[in-house]
Amino acid sequence: MDAKINHENFSRLKQKKSIRELLEFGIIVIDKPTVMTSFDVSDFVRRKLKEFGVRKTSHFGTLDPMTTGVLPIALNRAVKLTGFFLGEDKEYVGVMKIHKDISIEQIEEAIKKKFLGKIMQMPPVKSRVKRQEREREIKKFQILRKEDRDVSFSVECQGGTYVRKLVHDLGESLGIGAHMTELRRIRAGIFKEEESVTKEHFELAVKDYERGSERKLKEMIIPAEVISQVYNPVEVKEEAIGKLLHGAPLDDNSLIKKSNLEKGKIISVFAGERFIGMYKVVNEKNIFAKPEFVLQPVKE
Repeated sequence: MDAKINHENFSRLKQKKSIRELLEFGIIVIDKPTVMTSFDVSDFVRRKLKEFGVRKTSHFGTLDPMTTGVLPIALNRAVKLTGFFLGEDKEYVGVMKIHKDISIEQIEEAIKKKFLGKIMQMPPVKSRVKRQEREREIKKFQILRKEDRDVSFSVECQGGTYVRKLVHDLGESLGIGAHMTELRRIRAGIFKEEESVTKEHFELAVKDYERGSERKLKEMIIPAEVISQVYNPVEVKEEAIGKLLHGAPLDDNSLIKKSNLEKGKIISVFAGERFIGMYKVVNEKNIFAKPEFVLQPVKE
């Protein structure tokens, strides 16, 4: 069942929204520089936009301080969607240094044997999570080129995969040792490198906004309704909006069209172009789904 938020009219929705609405429920994709932590970048965005009503921000997935690339930052009420975006697949390009010289063919053979598909990974010592093995899926791990002992690679993997640890474990498996020297994230879920803006360009857009021109800043903000491109959008009747905003479960009578989604699925719910919230399918009697997060209207 498709709601009306799709690729064809998403830019139209963005143009209809005011800059105030975008700042209240939007996402900016920053090209994270080195040295700064993901929290530093998130806090930097919050401080720069504070005088324009941005009270809080959060990032969609931690990057090492020395790792660059795609870091989506949620603004204000879009922060509530952070958990829904975190598990999405990520894509990286990087460089590893192997400690002894071997052929590309030997590296590729080791990858094929142990580092594709579902693998078990132990978080690194310095990670903030509990150190126990976790299953992660490596969808792609390709060697791009090799210059002496510097090996360029690309990886597409499940969210929560430690690429630095992946490289270390590959070196151990080869019996030669390896460590990562460069890493750049080029995709985080649906957010891609070409949508990202540098810290410097973001600052210039904020300065333009301070001077009265909103064009650059507005272009940078993605409406948080983009969640419909990650979780099945389901459309409800206009008359159901009131009770849903008060926390009522989503019953079959409220749906524009009957859905056959299975129990446990997370869905995004819309009334036309209006985002209502995130729900979990329960399929209990006439109750189709229960709310996980409901977007209340802004109080004037």
